[in-house]
Amino acid sequence: MHNINGNSMMYVGEKPWHGIGTELKKPATAKEAIMAAKLNYEVGTEHLKLANTGTVISPELAIVRMDTKDKLGIVTKKYKIIQNVEAFDFFDNVVGEGKAIYHTAGALGLGERIWTLAKLPKDLVIKKEVVEQYLLLTNSHDGKSSLKMYFTPVRVVCQNTLMMSLRDASSGISIRHTGNIKSKVEEAQRVLDIATVFYSDFEKIAEKFVATKMDVKKTEDYFDQVLDIKENDDDNSTRVTNQKADLLSIYENGKGNDRPEVRHTLWTAFNAVTEYTDHFRTIKNVEKDKSLKLDSIWFGSGAKMKVKAYDIGLSFAGISKN
Repeated sequence: MHNINGNSMMYVGEKPWHGIGTELKKPATAKEAIMAAKLNYEVGTEHLKLANTGTVISPELAIVRMDTKDKLGIVTKKYKIIQNVEAFDFFDNVVGEGKAIYHTAGALGLGERIWTLAKLPKDLVIKKEVVEQYLLLTNSHDGKSSLKMYFTPVRVVCQNTLMMSLRDASSGISIRHTGNIKSKVEEAQRVLDIATVFYSDFEKIAEKFVATKMDVKKTEDYFDQVLDIKENDDDNSTRVTNQKADLLSIYENGKGNDRPEVRHTLWTAFNAVTEYTDHFRTIKNVEKDKSLKLDSIWFGSGAKMKVKAYDIGLSFAGISKN
């Protein structure tokens, strides 16, 4: 079962929603983050063998966590391991060693996925409202995904992760497990240039969202599109109807949404979706497996819902996606 293990998590500042992990009193360096989150383990590969005879049964290899001997995934011989320390060193190459402010880091499941979230020095200010700029790095040891880095705006007033685009290289980078990560340093250093452009564009779009006023009809239409609610459609479920009611309530009363500068704008409609997704949306089996919520917010259905809300917002604001 996947879980967020308190022994494989660190954080700085306010305790995360899951309430577990090792607290650091000051922003961590990459090395401190690895040690505090107990991510300083290595993985290796082993042949797949019959237990009773030791006979190799497949050309594929098992990825094994060396300290616990847990099997994390199955890969081909072409697969190249990127160790946790290499992933963090890569992150240091992006932001400059010693300059990153690592706010949280951890592992999911048995250690098959790791992540670290780092804050960039400069904040955005949207109508006196602070939006912090983050980079999120993830790496897997199960053969299912590459090393990835996303640009992740966070609205401070409600701690919403506004959006992580899952669509194109302009919003982040992806490095496959097929070569030497040390050869990717030039790519790493290019990330900050991409981030500068991304956040500059995002700031302009956010300001356009604030400038787009929303009456009752436009607000309902926006949420209907986000939830795929069709007018006079008997197939609209009670669940989506309740979701819409929740979104309308957050739109009116969500954190920061009552400020005169942003009230009843596309910005607050979009942020109703992000606040709902991060703090109120129901995730099945989350009580047994707290990582399901984090997976949804950052990588799964919750992330996709935010991207959809953002794309629909672009249309409402008259902004081309291209």
